[in-house]
Amino acid sequence: MANGPLLIGLTGSIGMGKSETAKLFARLGVPVYDSDAAVHRLYERGGAAVGAIGAAFPGTVTDGFVDRTALSKLVAGHERAFKQLEAIVHPLVAAEQRRFLESAKDAEMVVLDIPLLFETAGQDRVDAVVVVSAPPDLQRARVLQREGMTPEKLDHILARQMPDAEKRAKAHFVVETDKGLDHAFDQVKAIVQKLGAKKHA
Repeated sequence: MANGPLLIGLTGSIGMGKSETAKLFARLGVPVYDSDAAVHRLYERGGAAVGAIGAAFPGTVTDGFVDRTALSKLVAGHERAFKQLEAIVHPLVAAEQRRFLESAKDAEMVVLDIPLLFETAGQDRVDAVVVVSAPPDLQRARVLQREGMTPEKLDHILARQMPDAEKRAKAHFVVETDKGLDHAFDQVKAIVQKLGAKKHA
């Protein structure tokens, strides 16, 4: 994308502070595409995924929107159901992403916040990968504070995600989030500066 914005893939395992890091890029004026938020929109009343999910997974649509808890119970640990869900959701998310990129085509750089970037070979579609990371004990503590989260559920989620050490090794940049927001912001500013210089080199 020589003429368009530089594409930054932002990723990191659950509980690493990725959403907060995305906000730091936004604070610097970098447009951010949030794939999780896109999925939420697809699941809301009137969302593009509601009809197809309701047909494929009976009992998961209530009052016109997808009940994520009910859906999660149906697909958790069931590979075929999970693949079926992905086949419905991924093309819709990709279409949203294309619309976002079209709207941000004049920006210097954009961030694509994609939790499973490596797991879906998304690193091949971006110019730089930023991995958000924190020590495992802090990661677990953060995630287990979430409502409805259990150690078993967390282990199941982590089993679907590439190990943090592997992500770090594949990244162009790593943002560490265990030393406070200011420290993370300094790292983000340095990344934006470096990538801006690279784009204009």
